Amino acid sequence: MLQSGSRLEAPGPLPSGGWSEDAQRQGCQHQAPPSEAGTRRLVACTSRRGGKGTAKPLWVGRAGAEASRACPPPSEGASRGRAVGPWRQRGRSEQAAMRLVYPSDFQLTDKEKSSICYLSFPDSHSGCLGDTQFSFRIRQCGGQRCPGHAGEKPGDRGAPASLQREPAHYFGYVYFRQVKDSSVKRGYFQKSLVLLSRLPFVRLFQALLGLVAPEFFDKLAPCLEAVCNEIDQWPAPAPGRTLSLPVMGVVLQVHIPSRADTPESGPLEPSGHETLLPAPVVLPSVHELDLFRCFRPVLAHVQLLWELMLLGEPLLVLAPSPAVSSEMVLALTSCLQPLKFCCDYRPYFTIHDSEFKEFTTRTQAPPNVVLGVTNPFFIKTLQHWPHILRVGEPKMSGDLPKQVKLKKPSRLKTLDTKPGLYTAYTAHLHRDKALLRRLLKGLQKKRPSDVQTAVLRRHLLELTQSFIIPLEHYMASLMPLQKGIVPWKTPPQIRPFRQDDFLQSLERSGPQLTCVLKGDWLGLYRRFFKSPHFDGWYRQRHREMTQKLEALHLEAICEANIEIWMKDKSEVEVVDLILKLRERLVRAQGHQLPVKEATLKRARLYIDTAIGSLPKDLQAVLCPP
Repeated sequence: MLQSGSRLEAPGPLPSGGWSEDAQRQGCQHQAPPSEAGTRRLVACTSRRGGKGTAKPLWVGRAGAEASRACPPPSEGASRGRAVGPWRQRGRSEQAAMRLVYPSDFQLTDKEKSSICYLSFPDSHSGCLGDTQFSFRIRQCGGQRCPGHAGEKPGDRGAPASLQREPAHYFGYVYFRQVKDSSVKRGYFQKSLVLLSRLPFVRLFQALLGLVAPEFFDKLAPCLEAVCNEIDQWPAPAPGRTLSLPVMGVVLQVHIPSRADTPESGPLEPSGHETLLPAPVVLPSVHELDLFRCFRPVLAHVQLLWELMLLGEPLLVLAPSPAVSSEMVLALTSCLQPLKFCCDYRPYFTIHDSEFKEFTTRTQAPPNVVLGVTNPFFIKTLQHWPHILRVGEPKMSGDLPKQVKLKKPSRLKTLDTKPGLYTAYTAHLHRDKALLRRLLKGLQKKRPSDVQTAVLRRHLLELTQSFIIPLEHYMASLMPLQKGIVPWKTPPQIRPFRQDDFLQSLERSGPQLTCVLKGDWLGLYRRFFKSPHFDGWYRQRHREMTQKLEALHLEAICEANIEIWMKDKSEVEVVDLILKLRERLVRAQGHQLPVKEATLKRARLYIDTAIGSLPKDLQAVLCPP
């Protein structure tokens, strides 16, 4: 490895592919073709040899950033669950350093570098020996640095709302190795390989790191450069496509989810690649975790946790390791699918994060965030938070592990806090005991974990759909009738959402029609109206309905006789029509309006006809050479 303070020049920019960032950046010399769906990803490696506590990371990235932090080896303080504050840390302070970047011209702010450094390694409270995988999520600093991120990306068209790119955040996927090494002063040798992306494809990128990291730890930069070259040749991750992704002599076969997919769709089967040697490794999903394994210790409270997620309540998850922390947070945020999770969430968070003060301030109410941590110090710092979930070490025995108990926040102890869900929240819906009995029966019959996960995921999906369907029906009733859309007049407006009217509609079209659970549905809806998820859902549906109205209005114009309309119209009115039609065409061609191609052709013809009816001087202005 490089010595501290030495400099290694990174190789030149690699060819851009469908999985690379397609937008220009400051100092960036490469750009993907506009037709390809860009995905920022960074493969980053960090390592530390004990010594005097100096971290020596090596990062290799593709259209991303590089950095990491090394942690000291497991200590006796960590095993006792000792809290370590930001002003007092066991051992010497750890430092991060940058060594190598793929590509070399990718830019990160100092704050982003620092956050990635610390999040790339478990803290001193996690005795992670061997190989560990986990993930984190950080906020991009300084706003959008690439104009291509404004609005919907080409690769997001048709993608489920929960799987679209996040222009303001990076996802980090970490492969961490810690092994004993007698040649090192501290006795441990630590390395991390990190991949950054804007896509929440946790299962795909963990599988990729599982192939690349062990090889990289032996061969270092040349191995990583070859992998990046292979990834550059991958096809664009367009929703609905089944892709074969070759890397390191292995072919990963994945299906990119789309909005057209149905819950009944079975696992992906090899198709059209039976002759490939070696046979492809089929991933059942690019993003779904083993939900049953993640929720094993909290199955008795999964419905209460679903309510907390639905209402966007602040939740602190204290886990024994970054792997358990990140999986629990990602599992919780996936409970609301197909509803988009609109709150902030951090699968793994440390006291060194740049947003530590923002999340831990007591001068205002706790933010709407799900925070995954491993340092018990957070119990003291965030004891004013309304909901804290502490989980213990995972036990993978055949029986159902001991369920965490529901406890009052007053029983929360600063250091010696036992596993449990500490909250004063009372669930609005009655617990579905039949679900727990079904899962317990599956354990007794040694039912595979993926089958148990399917049962649990189906239950949460139906619960979310039962809650959302009445909202969808009421929202659809606010749409103006199509007969009210007249070609030459401004289209009618969507009627406002009135909460009282909606609540009254629940008597005849409420969730009781599709869900057997009893409880205070009205109270749950009233609290939902105050949550970020209602605001996010309403804005998205209102935007889609507005686009539909514009599309119907454009179709009405194209079906009318423009020549008859122009007979008694002034030049100003004709020019105004031309400009509005051009604006609609630009939006429709950008796939922001659901319009057929035949309608677009007729709109272009109408524009040409209208321009031809104007004097030559106006034609020259509207159609410059």
